[in-house]
Amino acid sequence: MKKRIAIFGSTGSIGTQALEVIASNLDKFEVEILTAHSNDKLLVQQAKKFNPNAVVIVNESKYAAVKEALASTNVKVFAGENALEEAAVFDTYDMMVAAIVGFAGLKSTLKAIDSGKAVALANKETLVVAGDIVMQRAVEKRVPVIPVDSEHSAIFQCLIGETRNKIEKVILTASGGPFLGKKPNFLVNVKKEHALQHPNWNMGAKISVDSATLMNKGLEMIEARWLFNLQPEQIQVIVHPESIIHSMVQFEDGSIKAQMGLPDMKVPIQYALSFPQRIPNAFPRYDFTRSPGLHFEQPDIKTFRNLALAGNALHKGGNMPCVLNAANEIAVYGFLRNRIGFLDMMEMVERAMEKIPYIKEPSLEEYFESDAEARNFAASLIHI
Repeated sequence: MKKRIAIFGSTGSIGTQALEVIASNLDKFEVEILTAHSNDKLLVQQAKKFNPNAVVIVNESKYAAVKEALASTNVKVFAGENALEEAAVFDTYDMMVAAIVGFAGLKSTLKAIDSGKAVALANKETLVVAGDIVMQRAVEKRVPVIPVDSEHSAIFQCLIGETRNKIEKVILTASGGPFLGKKPNFLVNVKKEHALQHPNWNMGAKISVDSATLMNKGLEMIEARWLFNLQPEQIQVIVHPESIIHSMVQFEDGSIKAQMGLPDMKVPIQYALSFPQRIPNAFPRYDFTRSPGLHFEQPDIKTFRNLALAGNALHKGGNMPCVLNAANEIAVYGFLRNRIGFLDMMEMVERAMEKIPYIKEPSLEEYFESDAEARNFAASLIHI
């Protein structure tokens, strides 16, 4: 039986790589649903190649173009925000690849979990914003949530066979991004072109900027807490510029397990799709004998304050991670449009966390409200 896959966010970096993995393994997978926000041209190309049951274009102004382009096929075409949630509960697929960037991915992922679908989770923000609710529902519905993020995939892999053994801590590795070792007087003048040039990974714009500010690692700390049921003090971040060790788990006997390999997102994507099996592939292999060595250092949280802010949000809990994430999405949006400087992003997140009222145990509705409040406040700082 082929596993039927729905890719939510099929035109982004993770979505396109997931389709590459599927194209190499058509005996094992078939594509049932593809969704995109506005990239109608790529969505149409993908639909013609993979012939899914349905596609969703969120931007309704692109609906007619997609409908016309796919008129000669059997692909059903839907449009709008609500169509995402509706498609998430279709019974035609087995696993959702949740790859929509940002808060926008939360509702459809929850719908998939509620309807008993396995989720390959590439959307960090889903767990950052409402990790307690999402994982609680996954447990109730007995739905596997398999991380696609390379760091969380690494931890997930290190924990296979260790279910009864206590974790002392997890160690998330950070490349340090393109500005490793730089100080604020340099970062003041950084432009988006510099921030988008990641040394090791090929990623979309949002995650590349998050990686440059170390917010990416901060979001991953919060995500790890919910995915692996950890306490904040069990999560450590260490800078590892080569990105060969993707993350580690230390057990209570002091043993450390690491998952290693060349930086290539197709590996954790393939693992999530095929779990619990591993599928052979022809990706390049890491050669220890040609390695110039692996290096580690403490992150500079004075300069890259986002990591400290995320740590604060993690420890405080409640709606703070949601506020952190919402303000950061607006800050990155402003930076990518040259409205604010690199260091202003951290300033905005900090101010939003001070401004938005703290809620200790938010309902899903209160998470949505906190998200909207933080966005509006952050937007008012840059006059979008």
